[in-house]
Amino acid sequence: MTSRPVTASGLHVIFDLDGTLVDSEPNYYEAGRRLLARYGVRDFGWEANARFIGISTLETLTVLRAEYGIEAPLEELLAGKNALYLELAGASTEVFPQMRVLVERLYAAGVPMAVASGSSRAAIEAVLTVTGLDAYIPLYVSADEVAHGKPEPDVFLEAARRLGVTPADCVVLEDAPAGAAAAHAAGMRCIAVPYVPETASDPAFKAADLLFAGGQSAFTADAAYHRMLG
Repeated sequence: MTSRPVTASGLHVIFDLDGTLVDSEPNYYEAGRRLLARYGVRDFGWEANARFIGISTLETLTVLRAEYGIEAPLEELLAGKNALYLELAGASTEVFPQMRVLVERLYAAGVPMAVASGSSRAAIEAVLTVTGLDAYIPLYVSADEVAHGKPEPDVFLEAARRLGVTPADCVVLEDAPAGAAAAHAAGMRCIAVPYVPETASDPAFKAADLLFAGGQSAFTADAAYHRMLG
């Protein structure tokens, strides 16, 4: 994808939430582990959970329900996991330090921002509120509000629509291959910060305008900001 120079006034930034802005994956894993335990699944470990990073809760539970032969309705599982996650997330969620620096810098420069996430609207709201990020990013879109979650581009396209801009005016920050693929499919530039550094070689990240192959430990707000304007 060809990048084009922009000014801060013409820039619009869309953040993935989980694993990109905040380290919410431990809470999602724990919520999933507790949920599955209710239905007799006792061996759901972190490695099994890691393959769902960047995938919506609904799609994750659809797969897990089939794999573990859980007979409970999908709606029951979804409600159960959301409730568990909201309890955990509302108590404590950590913002990646350099991501907070970037958000504050973009806000100070008057750059419109949005969150586009596979989480439910309630979960997004809870996380933005507990972290204080809601003061900087009031606009957010859940994959529950569109036809298809990532790697389809729907959630990013909807975020651009609500921002009132074309996809080409947007830069996405993502941590997962599915999210990077969605940003590319949406026709948006992408800055990739792999939550799982081992996925840095994934083909989906090859189209990124900037890849921090070392993940959050390698990410700097300054480098990301200057690339957005470059």
